[in-house]
Amino acid sequence: MPGSAADRWSSWIDCCRQNAVARPDLLTQLHGYRDRVLDRAQIQSGDDVLDIGCGDGLIAFGALERTGAEGTVIFSDISPELIAQCRARAQALGAMDRCRFLVMTADDLHDIGAASVDVVTTRSVLIYIDRKDRALSEFFRVLRPGGRVSIGEPINRFTLLEPPGRFRGYPIGPVEDIVDKLKGLWERELRPRLVSMLDFDERDLVAMSDQAGFGTIHLDLQVDIRPTPKDSWDRFLRTAPNPLSPTLEALMLAALSGPERERLTTYLKPMVESGNGIERRAFAYLSATKALP
Repeated sequence: MPGSAADRWSSWIDCCRQNAVARPDLLTQLHGYRDRVLDRAQIQSGDDVLDIGCGDGLIAFGALERTGAEGTVIFSDISPELIAQCRARAQALGAMDRCRFLVMTADDLHDIGAASVDVVTTRSVLIYIDRKDRALSEFFRVLRPGGRVSIGEPINRFTLLEPPGRFRGYPIGPVEDIVDKLKGLWERELRPRLVSMLDFDERDLVAMSDQAGFGTIHLDLQVDIRPTPKDSWDRFLRTAPNPLSPTLEALMLAALSGPERERLTTYLKPMVESGNGIERRAFAYLSATKALP
């Protein structure tokens, strides 16, 4: 089950980075998310960019390459450890004079002045925020007139809520009784922690952006249903889908007996290693502009 470590965010991202090396398709996917968010931001040379929920700097360092020598990037995250990692990387790149580092939540940008940045970017951050409307109002507040926001968010109502008879993309058939125990634990103990990940879809993103005051709004929804790639069982077992959820290994230890874990492994491992599943993903890309006076 998820621990109460002081910084689960950095621990999860470090795990994801290792998994991305083990599975090149994940690294390609992350780079695709980054490029789509940055392209929609229309960053110009000399822009001041605020990247919210910067993590290990995937978007922010990409933005730094696009702002030119006169532009700046503010790295913002709730994780002090991740901010420290980004600071160390910026120092190694000799880019400290163009960077600023802040520990803040997305719905309270108290250290950012009104109308002080040209671009706001964020990826997979609003899913962890209860007050999404407040966050979008903050994005609007800190942007200069004519400024742009570019947001990328998974639509987990589609991704996490699987069709009957499937578990993490795989048909459960003869082990349905065991998987029902895992799903029961998820419903009782985990779903309440994930309300913010499931309480919106792409239409809500548009409505909240409109209510925040943005004048021009555009949203693209990308939906993919495709075969799962072949995967290592150990990686599959020890990977958490997000910082608030447990690994499958932890879930199995909490919900199943030893014989049940063995039975599930015997059935599921060959399917994972052969890629015999269906992957469902939905990702919304929203861009909006703050109108000129």
